[in-house]
Amino acid sequence: MTMIGWVQALVFFAIVLALTKPIGLYMAHVFEGERTWLSPVLRPVELVIYRLGGVREDDEMPWYGYALAMLAFSLVGFLYLYLLLRTQKWLPLNPQHLDNMPTDLAWNTALSFLTNTNWQFYSGESSMSYLSQMSGLAWHNFVSAAVGIATAVAVVRGIARTTVSTLGNFWVDLTRCCLYVLLPISIVVGLFFVAQGMPQNFHAYQTVTSVSGFSQAITGGPMASQEVIKELGTNGGGFVNANSAAPNENPTPLTNLVELILIFSLGAGLTYMYGRMVRDTRQGWAIFAAMAILFFAGFSVAYWAEAAGNPIVHHLGVAGANMEGKECRFGIAASSLFATVTTDTSCGAVNAMHDSFMPLGGLVPLANMQLGEIVFGGVGSGLYGMIAFVVLTVFIAGLMVGRTPEYLGKKIERREVQFALLAVLVTPVLCLVPTAIAVLLPAGLATLNNAGPHGFSEILYAFTSTNANNGSAFAGLGPNRFYDIMTGVNMFFGRFAVAVAVLALGGALAGKKAVMASAGTFTTNSPIFVALLIGVIVIVGALTFLPADALGPIVEHVLVLQGKTF
Repeated sequence: MTMIGWVQALVFFAIVLALTKPIGLYMAHVFEGERTWLSPVLRPVELVIYRLGGVREDDEMPWYGYALAMLAFSLVGFLYLYLLLRTQKWLPLNPQHLDNMPTDLAWNTALSFLTNTNWQFYSGESSMSYLSQMSGLAWHNFVSAAVGIATAVAVVRGIARTTVSTLGNFWVDLTRCCLYVLLPISIVVGLFFVAQGMPQNFHAYQTVTSVSGFSQAITGGPMASQEVIKELGTNGGGFVNANSAAPNENPTPLTNLVELILIFSLGAGLTYMYGRMVRDTRQGWAIFAAMAILFFAGFSVAYWAEAAGNPIVHHLGVAGANMEGKECRFGIAASSLFATVTTDTSCGAVNAMHDSFMPLGGLVPLANMQLGEIVFGGVGSGLYGMIAFVVLTVFIAGLMVGRTPEYLGKKIERREVQFALLAVLVTPVLCLVPTAIAVLLPAGLATLNNAGPHGFSEILYAFTSTNANNGSAFAGLGPNRFYDIMTGVNMFFGRFAVAVAVLALGGALAGKKAVMASAGTFTTNSPIFVALLIGVIVIVGALTFLPADALGPIVEHVLVLQGKTF
């Protein structure tokens, strides 16, 4: 590890910290229906959208109505993308004359982008027409991110409201998120990406002759417009297979930094928005602090493991860090930082091959996803996942001191704890059970490229990534019909089972009377609470995933020290 590497991480985090309050304050104004500096331009457009859609913005929904609207919108979005992928051969903006996507792969891809996962069992440059990339994948990048943020906003309303039991209007929250938050940032940063050399055109791929005399196809297309929302909406699906390691998707160190900032910015801003909406910004900063500590812990381990290098290579007299699978333009520090950030959130974009990380370096992105991606997390999903852990922490603290658990003056009772537990338990069940099935079936092993603990890690990582709606991969696992179907189901329930559970939690808290704090009230914005919250998160993660991780990256680390590789 070097001082320059740590400076890169600290500068990145300082920028995120500086953006947290202004972004959070702006989003609070947007979702509380207050006037913003963009209102003179966007408010008339917003009203036209409501009129065309038959939406009355003052009609609010109970939690189950909000959930049904979210599910209905998602079903239509799935069918739209599936049909587009199955018919792209006959549609315009297909200069490469790419074929229709096969049935099972179209199913997997449509579910992937619907759920904000962007798991890619295909190579974008050889599978997707420009129309599919723009009006299919990029459109889902906007609306799937907006669905996550809208769900988080609804849950926050449930916590904040003491006289009203409704959670808002899904259609209004969805519209405002796309119109006021995602689109303006995407337009500005998209133009910046173009200025940095990122392609944005409808040209066919250009065939050139390299300096070595080989013929090579240079990808083009509407790349910059998809790149910005891919990172901002924590979607992660690359326009090309190499994702943000490709020079066209990530041309300079500056674009690499901006992409990292985009991935964290909205998730961090939502913590301040939360504090603002519950009328106690210290609550938001407490959640931010817990997320920040977990982020730095993960980055420290990943950076140390990759900087230490491979002991097998060292025994051959070759010293140095582990550069396998990494872009020389970014190096060890920026690659470790990107891997940590993209799996702290549900982004899944990569600028290095996670499959080539050292065992403990690869354990960090795996563990980040196993914790539920609550370290700033996916846009919206990170916040509402952390709220579920906050409820559990308050309940445990109440048991320890013998008091009725309370959060922001509201009693945490059996129903709230059940919904929080349901949200937390979705991840281990849908990661571990499919992994166990896959390692026992011939179809699960048929496309595995590595043996031993590393091969097991590839399977575990695949189901962890799809369930956590992350989308990154160890990439040693090839696609087949078994994985197309299994990971598709995993992505669907990983997204919507958690979302419905937290909406039910918000509905249970909405309208509850809040009591005044007293001398015996457990403070939920103190360093003690932050430490307890982190402890609950780590213990729950260790109890559920440590045995599986021990069979994969941990035992691989031990064997690498003995000179064995897989």
